[in-house]
Amino acid sequence: MAIIAGVRTPFARSGTVLRGFSAIELGKIAVSELVHRTDLDPAMLDLLTFGTVLPSVLAPNIAREIALMPLLPKGVQAWSVSRACASANQAITDAADQIALGHADIAIAGGAESLSNVPILHSRGFSDALVAASKAKTLGQRLQAFAKVRAKDFIPITPAIAEPTTGESMGQSAEKMAKLNGVTRDEQDLLAFASHQNAAKGTADGRLTAEIAPVYLPPKFEQAMTTDNGVRTDTSLEALAALKPVFDRKYGTVTAGNASPLTDGGAAVLLMSEERARALGYAPIAYIRSYAYAALDPGEQLLQAPVLAAPVALKRAGLTLKDMDLVEMHEAFAAQVCSNLRGFESKYWAERAGFSEPVGAVDRAKLNVMGGSISIGHPFGATGARITTTLANELARRGGQFGLMTVCAAGGMGFSMVLERA
Repeated sequence: MAIIAGVRTPFARSGTVLRGFSAIELGKIAVSELVHRTDLDPAMLDLLTFGTVLPSVLAPNIAREIALMPLLPKGVQAWSVSRACASANQAITDAADQIALGHADIAIAGGAESLSNVPILHSRGFSDALVAASKAKTLGQRLQAFAKVRAKDFIPITPAIAEPTTGESMGQSAEKMAKLNGVTRDEQDLLAFASHQNAAKGTADGRLTAEIAPVYLPPKFEQAMTTDNGVRTDTSLEALAALKPVFDRKYGTVTAGNASPLTDGGAAVLLMSEERARALGYAPIAYIRSYAYAALDPGEQLLQAPVLAAPVALKRAGLTLKDMDLVEMHEAFAAQVCSNLRGFESKYWAERAGFSEPVGAVDRAKLNVMGGSISIGHPFGATGARITTTLANELARRGGQFGLMTVCAAGGMGFSMVLERA
């Protein structure tokens, strides 16, 4: 499966410059820019699939809303997917599978998220009153419907970044993983510092910004956002060390500095069958060699499933970690990345994945060389497409042949993919 190109919006910390854009609008910007940059004839597009984690209650099928933009034919089939932080990866593999089956030749896949605009719900008591009032035939019946409403019923319900099955938040899970795997605060801060340093270099020399579609900002749309606003060019290990733990204030090691921020953004990737790409004169930047998903009990180590997915993806590709020129790991938390790296070296985790030998030790010089989610940001539904694009482009720039990516996801899920440079 050929990856032709990828484009994303700038990633912005939620509540900042992109707060006025919905996830659908961010997705449209990424897809529109992708079509224009690749000079794709929209009439040739077979399908569009998009991921999101917190869909709009008014327009839950984000993919179809994006596909209905004036640029694209109304007949393009479109569907939305949700696999938590690996949603864009699910969209990409869905599209790749359809191409492999011969059901499509050209597809766009990606994801978007606006964590500035999360759905806020009424309580059950207030919702029941509204439903009863809507069915009432008289004023008295309407008043009676609201008579049972209490003060607590007016408290809104917002989505929580916590496991429904365990009640444990992502940050608490990261703290637990740090303790179980012996990940120190210094190790986490060092990884976070490297993330910011690498992203700052990639921004300064234009490698990261080349992947970004400018977003013109309301109300006058005269100024454009062209870079991510979470990258700290001036941060230091001393500054990171001064931050207080957030989730375990007494014994914890996870801070706002070594965790990914809530983020707004969208990203999209253009996929084609190798035959169609060749016929149309497109030069792919990479091929999808293999992929794998995995899962474990969320009450165990919530973000450790990539350790189970990676050896399967490598086996399906007929390769080993030593063959990889670059490794991209989604940085939900530095504690999670360090735990995943330990898991790669662990015989225990290898055997759990069904293998006799561990994946091996990752060369840190090959890891997240353009920064990661801690610095760039993490719009849940978009991150997978961002990582895919960056890995494919950086393999081409460095002349490397193979790249491995992993993404952890809520629910105890994990993803891994092997890319091969075209």
